[in-house]
Amino acid sequence: MVVRKRSLIGLLLCAVAGWACAGPVNINTADAGKLAAELKGVGAARAEAIVAYRQANGPFAKPEDLAKVKGIGQKLVDRNRDSILVADPTH
Repeated sequence: MVVRKRSLIGLLLCAVAGWACAGPVNINTADAGKLAAELKGVGAARAEAIVAYRQANGPFAKPEDLAKVKGIGQKLVDRNRDSILVADPTH
């Protein structure tokens, strides 16, 4: 419950302040558009590469596995660590 409140407060602050805030995104279920919108440094081509890698190799087990995708390095993973999910959060 505390996490949900913090997330809601963060989203409200982003909306009110006009900040460019990335939200958590499940890299195993998100489509390319969602990945590009939510992950810093990931545009359409990288997002498509993530989806293609996932389709060819199965789901990512941990956020670090995203670095296995061609064009995605450890720095990009580290920059987005707080926004990367590999499973949907339980309520």
